Amino acid sequence: MRLRTIALSTLAVLVLAAGAGWASLDKETRGLLKSLPTNRDLLFWSQDQRDAAFRAMDRLPVLAKWHTMHTGDAPRPLPAGEPLALPLDVDAYLQAQRSAALLILQGGKLRLERYGLGFDGDGRWTSFSVAKSFTSTLVGAALKDGFIKSLDDRVSTYIPEMRGSAYDDVSVRQLLSMTSGVAWNEDYADPQSDVARFNNHVPEPGVDALVSYMRQLPRAAPAGERWNYSTGETNLVGVLVARATGKPLAQYLEEKVWRPIGMEQQGTWILSKTGLEISGCCIQAAPRDYARFGQFILEGARIGGQSIVPEGWLQEATRKQADIGQPGRGYGYQWWTYDDGSFAARGIFGQGIFIDPQRELVIVTNGNWGGGARDPEALPAREDFYRVVQQAVDAERAGQRPN
Repeated sequence: MRLRTIALSTLAVLVLAAGAGWASLDKETRGLLKSLPTNRDLLFWSQDQRDAAFRAMDRLPVLAKWHTMHTGDAPRPLPAGEPLALPLDVDAYLQAQRSAALLILQGGKLRLERYGLGFDGDGRWTSFSVAKSFTSTLVGAALKDGFIKSLDDRVSTYIPEMRGSAYDDVSVRQLLSMTSGVAWNEDYADPQSDVARFNNHVPEPGVDALVSYMRQLPRAAPAGERWNYSTGETNLVGVLVARATGKPLAQYLEEKVWRPIGMEQQGTWILSKTGLEISGCCIQAAPRDYARFGQFILEGARIGGQSIVPEGWLQEATRKQADIGQPGRGYGYQWWTYDDGSFAARGIFGQGIFIDPQRELVIVTNGNWGGGARDPEALPAREDFYRVVQQAVDAERAGQRPN
């Protein structure tokens, strides 16, 4: 998620009131919340404020409202495996990344699980744009269930208010891959950016605020010809899925994923000012449950041997659909892709789920990068870490010790 994308959610001012909100916080979090942010923009929060808020976004009623994904009868086991031999100082890496959680699943076994920032696996951490990949999976499920007929359908087929707008020429596929060609400026240094103007947008009566704003945007390029990162469009994907299924996204996620795959803890999804899940952001889950989701995707999104998405969907969703101007990288359907066949969900400040089918590998990261939302040191260091883990798996399979 780009810088300050959280503003798209229009989260309320963070002033913690007495009563139920304070009582719902654990002792650890209360101790962290000594100095609360009072502005809406998390980029201006102090590091200590982020440390506290990222683990408590759904326990502050005055921060926002949310929907809950409830668990089923029994969590899916995550059996422990032999510790993976890594040729680096994991403690030093955790400290440099300011990691709250680092988990490695390989071959379906938990081969590394470490926590930091006073956090542990019993709590939930916010996802930021990792939520985009959950939303993508719900699109696949809606296709399989027949709620969405085709990715080549026009967006306006499911959101009639978009008829006559630039999105009337955009397919669901193009919306998913952020190649709509519709103008969108996510530069928060620009007071005339779409995010800045959206925050002050007064929707037409009876029209969702996001839909009202998005349908006014002009075309910048022919549909399908240009990639442009837009969390606004991911939020529009969420509106589309909710309209197609007739269900809130959290309910559909609970039905299709949360309960069936055996999540251990309930999850939450923060709502926009108009009461819809912010589909480009803001799922809260336990690190082990992020790992379960990654393993679920790695295994073909299957429940009881049957995939919840159409045949070939995941292969299409997780391969390059758009050129993002970075060698060896691309963008699929709300997944970041690598030319070696691996792919990832990514969120600002160090959130991520990296998946490598060839090596049966899932890496979960939660954190609070010290150098900002897209920390220029931490981000490439995490990419390097992914490579180190891949090499360690290769060396192990070859019967060698990693260098």
